[in-house]
Amino acid sequence: MMWIAGRSPLAVLHAYVGAVTALVIFGIAGARLQERYQPLLATATSGIRVDWTRIGIVIFILVVAVAVNLTTNLTMPELGERLPVIGIGVWVAIALSAFVRQTDWKVLPGAIKGTVFLLSLVLAASLMPVKALPPPSWPTAFGLGFVSAVFDNIPLTALALHQGGYDWGMLSYAVGFGGSMIWFGSSAGVAVSNLFPEAKSAIAWVRAAWWIAAAYVVGWFVALAIVGWRPEP
Repeated sequence: MMWIAGRSPLAVLHAYVGAVTALVIFGIAGARLQERYQPLLATATSGIRVDWTRIGIVIFILVVAVAVNLTTNLTMPELGERLPVIGIGVWVAIALSAFVRQTDWKVLPGAIKGTVFLLSLVLAASLMPVKALPPPSWPTAFGLGFVSAVFDNIPLTALALHQGGYDWGMLSYAVGFGGSMIWFGSSAGVAVSNLFPEAKSAIAWVRAAWWIAAAYVVGWFVALAIVGWRPEP
């Protein structure tokens, strides 16, 4: 979202300081928990075949999305304000890939529910007056990580971009990692919970993986100590 809004990728690069720190914490904890739940097997399960054609289709769709975004921003930025060019490009890529492999439309009803849910959150956030938001600061960005975990990080990021004045690297860590501390704040989490409804229990989620929130806090303050708060003017 920050890239689409015109922020340089270099402006968010220092988010990796907090992300790598958090990864060390939750990666070890998550690996140990996974090993207790389902230990690694010495021999791989036989009969598994990788469908490289479908993987190629996914890569093709991603390449088209990136190419359309780059072309629009570099040559016709005003077009991107009038039309959802990335969405159109993705649908064209999906239509073309149907000639290679049949599209699995059975997943569409579940995906539509998640899409409507996310769009509703974005619409609700667009009604929130930006003047009512706290002034941009590191405590505000730090708090947005927790808020976006229960409100969804997409509309909060859009509000922050509209407000301006943030350190985009620290904000991206906050809404990216912090916003995914439970299923509700993550687009991927919403998609997974549509397939596994039991994942929608926030209490069970936090009880089983409280160390993710702890990793977020530690990663934030390590990044703040090493990189500091560098807001965009």
